[in-house]
Amino acid sequence: MNEEFKYEEELDQHFRDRVATIDEKGKRFWIFAKKPKGKFTNYRTVVATFFLILLAGLPFVRVNGEPFLMLNILERKFILFSIVFGPQDFFLLGLTMITFMVFIILFTVVFGRLFCGWACPQTIFMEMVFRKIEYFIEGDANKQIALNKAPWTLEKIFKKSIKHFIFYVLSFIIANIFLSYIISTDELYRLISEPVAMHKGDLAALILFTYVFYWVFAFFREQVCTVVCPYGRLQGVLLDKQSIVVAYDYKRGEPRGKIRKGEERIIGDCIDCHQCVAVCPTGIDIRNGTQLECINCTACIDACNEIMDHVGLPQNLIKYSSEKGIAEGTKLKLNARIIGYSAVLLILISTLTFALLSRSDTETTVLRTPGILYQENKDGTISNLYNFKVNNKTHRELNIQFKILDSEAKIKLIGDGKVICKSENAAVGTMFIYIEQKNIVKRSTKLKIGIYEGDKLLETTKTSFLAPVN
Repeated sequence: MNEEFKYEEELDQHFRDRVATIDEKGKRFWIFAKKPKGKFTNYRTVVATFFLILLAGLPFVRVNGEPFLMLNILERKFILFSIVFGPQDFFLLGLTMITFMVFIILFTVVFGRLFCGWACPQTIFMEMVFRKIEYFIEGDANKQIALNKAPWTLEKIFKKSIKHFIFYVLSFIIANIFLSYIISTDELYRLISEPVAMHKGDLAALILFTYVFYWVFAFFREQVCTVVCPYGRLQGVLLDKQSIVVAYDYKRGEPRGKIRKGEERIIGDCIDCHQCVAVCPTGIDIRNGTQLECINCTACIDACNEIMDHVGLPQNLIKYSSEKGIAEGTKLKLNARIIGYSAVLLILISTLTFALLSRSDTETTVLRTPGILYQENKDGTISNLYNFKVNNKTHRELNIQFKILDSEAKIKLIGDGKVICKSENAAVGTMFIYIEQKNIVKRSTKLKIGIYEGDKLLETTKTSFLAPVN
């Protein structure tokens, strides 16, 4: 019996029948995660700090007086990279969603649940903000357990009260930050500065979301990742033996055993200290193999490496690797699969970026007025009547002009001869197009119309011109 088969045979698989934080009767195990420290924790702190600054700062970034990013679902107004998207840009929204889904699939196939541990807002807020506050007020895991078991003394009441007060204030701040992404910081400031009686509904929604965030980070916690989040379930069907995950090197670590002074070590490097379990924020034992609850936070790597240093054994008993890499004892390295999938991801993102940046400032339709035929004029021209609509996608007012690009036709606007299109609005009107009869060679002629602002061509559109043929 080979070593890999023996390990799989001896491994108790009952843990896969339930979530790590819930027992067989449905009762929850409260996780008191030990405070992690080490190289990866330091890296994650830097990354989390960057994302926190980015998250809190983006709503205040303005380009031409408009938010750099705004997702107003209620009014169907979206601003990405200072570009305004309205209902007419639904195809771009669809392209974005498709790109995002393919990105998630390919990224997970290659890199596992890396996003969850390093970039997910839930993990960043929980582990890098709320958990750190909890460590500061109540102490590390053992002190938290002792405090929870202790009677309700003044010290316990004070610590619990101050912790939950800070949690609620932070939740209120987070709710305001997310609200600013929906209605913009200017509108949020207006809601704050005006009397409460004018915005009772908005205030109620804000308080509701504050309580949701507070409940999630103070009580529900890791169960968002293990029970609610669909990404963890999706991971189960996307990972394969070559996916990069946080993995325990069982070939090196098994069989486990304590170190005894003066005895020669003839077993595996795992000393069964359970430190990898103690620091896990979702309560799993990484030595059981890849599990849906693992968010690849690397806390177990730092904990194990610290123990390995203490006992004089090599680091990386737990490491970033793949199931195939552990089984074959090979080191993690770039291969054709990683390069190929990463190239596809880069192409998808580049395509979407190009589509967003090359999007025109206007969307124009020019259609012949229904029910009205062409007119034969005394000056030898044929005219058709058209209705037009110009959607302005920009933040500024546009003075629109129409020009025929592929013919000697002339345009005459009905009215004062001006088309003023206000910001993020539409202008409608009617116009005549004239073509000299001698230049008409067929009954229906396709015309290419340029939409200009001054000398700048914003976009082109096409329409048909009907005329008699001699």
